[in-house]
Amino acid sequence: MKRKSWWLGGLALAIVTASATVLWSAGLQRGLAADKTTAGQAAGKATPLEFTAREVVQPRRMRLSARLEFSGPLVAPRTAIVRAKAGGTLLALAVEEGSRVAAGQALGRIDLAEQTSRVAERSASVESARATLAQAERTHASNERLAAQQFISPIALENSRAAVDTARAALHAAQAAADTARIGLREAALVAPIAGIVAKRHVLPGEKLAPEQQVLTIVDLARLELAGLVGTHEVSRLAAGMPVQVQVEGLVQPVAGRIARIAPAAEPGTRSIGVTIELPNPKERLRAGQYAVAWVELADDAERLTLPLAAVASSGGQNHVWMIESGKLARRAVTLGRRDERAARVEIVEGVREDSQVLAARFDNLREGAPARVVPVATSPQALPTVRPASGAG
Repeated sequence: MKRKSWWLGGLALAIVTASATVLWSAGLQRGLAADKTTAGQAAGKATPLEFTAREVVQPRRMRLSARLEFSGPLVAPRTAIVRAKAGGTLLALAVEEGSRVAAGQALGRIDLAEQTSRVAERSASVESARATLAQAERTHASNERLAAQQFISPIALENSRAAVDTARAALHAAQAAADTARIGLREAALVAPIAGIVAKRHVLPGEKLAPEQQVLTIVDLARLELAGLVGTHEVSRLAAGMPVQVQVEGLVQPVAGRIARIAPAAEPGTRSIGVTIELPNPKERLRAGQYAVAWVELADDAERLTLPLAAVASSGGQNHVWMIESGKLARRAVTLGRRDERAARVEIVEGVREDSQVLAARFDNLREGAPARVVPVATSPQALPTVRPASGAG
């Protein structure tokens, strides 16, 4: 009896356990089905991202003015270097760096004793040659009288005539040498060749100067120039006489200039053309050597499809925009053209249409295919917290 009771009890326990297992499995399957149904309903009713009308723009056709920029130091084209035309000791300099001088003004004195003595020597040579010529002429006149009386031969007369010609040529040579010496003495004086400001003194009084040695540098600041380089693909849009704005370091406002000349050939190895800008400087506010940036505004000859610069982002070297298409976000690659920094717009060559709805700013946490819509006023506080303007390119 005990063995039978034990067997019946084990059978009952097995039956109860199997029943519980079947009921638990069925409940689990019903729970999973319910969860899938709830998830499907949630996915079908996902809250779309809402953007205000100010955050969405459509491409607009407009003309974009282009700006060509080039930079470099200012230079003074009227710069003269005063050189010593004769060797000698520099006795004095009457000007300092920064002194204003007039054309023809005496700048200093050089000890010209050697040049003075050379002039005296050449003058004496002239007098000697003149006396020789006079003697030759008197001898020739006497020989002519003797030849008329047939006291000398015709050859002797010809010789006396040749002596006169030789003496006359010697006189001319001596006079030319004397003139050269006098010119050298006159040019040896240190005088200003142009009006301007002394930019640099190269020597000091007491130094021994050699011929052609630099003494002073004089700069005329009434007109300055800026030499820049422009690409060969852009230079055709420039012409001499075009107005230019120049921002000079140290000045708050740009100054007006003009294109003075354009180089006829490109610089070797750079594919750039030299462009020279002329800047009037009547009040001499500008100085040679100051760094400046010049730009030329070029009007556009056609209307272009444009977007705000803030609407275009860059990632991995590719430009793209975010658009709302059929109620969903779409990321589209775009090809850019001309830019206008002042208008903060850029030309879209390819990637959008005129009726496209483009996000006007860059946002973080955007996802391709996410539901999105445009509302007059941002009324959904649930959607906007995940869409914030990006701090950088996105």
